Amino acid sequence: MDGLTYVLLGALIVIAMNWAWSRYAGFLAQTPDDYAGAGTPFNIRTHLNGHLVCEGVIYGPTGRVASRFVGHFNCTWEGNQGTMNEVFHYDDGSQQTRAWNLTLGNNGRIRALADDVEGEGTGQQMGNAVKLNYRFRLPAKSGGHVLNTVDWMYLAPNGTIINRSQFRKYGLKVAELVATMRPAHQQELAKSA
Repeated sequence: MDGLTYVLLGALIVIAMNWAWSRYAGFLAQTPDDYAGAGTPFNIRTHLNGHLVCEGVIYGPTGRVASRFVGHFNCTWEGNQGTMNEVFHYDDGSQQTRAWNLTLGNNGRIRALADDVEGEGTGQQMGNAVKLNYRFRLPAKSGGHVLNTVDWMYLAPNGTIINRSQFRKYGLKVAELVATMRPAHQQELAKSA
């Protein structure tokens, strides 16, 4: 075999190892069962309820921060049916809104619908964590691509929610979001009005 063949073979081995790591040992390998019985139970009707503030960053494909944002959410529930209205303010001055319609099953399963979600999102709450999978459509100004999204929310002991999401196209991670969600203070409610 010549040198080029060894280089290509080495590259394929590295790609295969990275893929296997992400599927079986990394972020995507988590399951709700990993959090069964862990910590204070995360109940989306309780913890995603009322006025919340969400603060976070979005990392681009190179791992550098591509955007920072503050979101103001208003979440309401009637039984197992919830609506979460979100308004995001980005560091470039742009604004984005989204309305989630959530259904919580008696078994902790979640169904999620939103205008920029292709089809239906599905998820599960278990222990102190919530997982949600959905296909998210970017705004037209960002290319309009549809990204496979895995959202994990973890309940901290003080009630703050830590959110980590990964967005993938053709199996490759193109963005990652890390954010916190917490109840809004009166001053923050006045600013978001």
